[in-house]
Amino acid sequence: MKGNETYPMLSSILEILKMLTESGAEIYRVEESAVRIFEAYGAKNVDVYATTSNIIVSLEVEDNVIKTHTRRVCKISSDIEMIHRLNGLIRKITTETPDLETIKAEIGAIKNTPKYPDIVNILFYGVIAGAFYFFFGGRDWIEFLLSTCIGLVTGVLSKVTTDLNVNKFFVKFLCSVSACMLTFTLLKSGVIMHDKFIITANIMTLIPGIGLTNSLRDLFVGDSISGVLRFIEAALLAVAIASGYIVTTIIFGGAA
Repeated sequence: MKGNETYPMLSSILEILKMLTESGAEIYRVEESAVRIFEAYGAKNVDVYATTSNIIVSLEVEDNVIKTHTRRVCKISSDIEMIHRLNGLIRKITTETPDLETIKAEIGAIKNTPKYPDIVNILFYGVIAGAFYFFFGGRDWIEFLLSTCIGLVTGVLSKVTTDLNVNKFFVKFLCSVSACMLTFTLLKSGVIMHDKFIITANIMTLIPGIGLTNSLRDLFVGDSISGVLRFIEAALLAVAIASGYIVTTIIFGGAA
């Protein structure tokens, strides 16, 4: 890797690492991928420090010149398909060492990969809410259908607020309030007899289970900072969900 080519290449590789982190990849895998890529291009003494909020890369190129670059990670999600495509690109880079333009084209292609339609994601909110209604002990088909409908409303609200770049903690709070208010309204009007099954089922669509699992995964492999950050985020999201239920319960005078 020549000195005058380092920063453009470094910037492109950091974009790949950022996309990996934002998609929910393990931190140790992000760091390992960076080392493999830069060593494939002849860099020496590659040092990578990654967390869920920042990635720093320092390496030595020809003439003993040290290059350092950093990239801010703004959001974290769980996108297994994105991770799979990025891992394929990383394998291609380390085995074929393509030029910078090829790497940029591959990154652009991955970013433009079609995702599942919004309607599919919203429908699964309803499917999951309905399935958990039966899982937690509900047996009334009318309540099952209503639980599914409330799940669809939650999915629409989540999509709209996320598109508006609303804070993710507030999104969870609003979705929790919406699901609980609809359920308590149906209970007060006599349409349903059991609110706990519907509320629990719809709250399960909001629980940050993957975030908690990822935090424990990072802690187990020694990435303490990333693990703690993921755990705190998951805990705060859980608090936001619980707060939505508590506020709605107070409004409805303890409808249970």
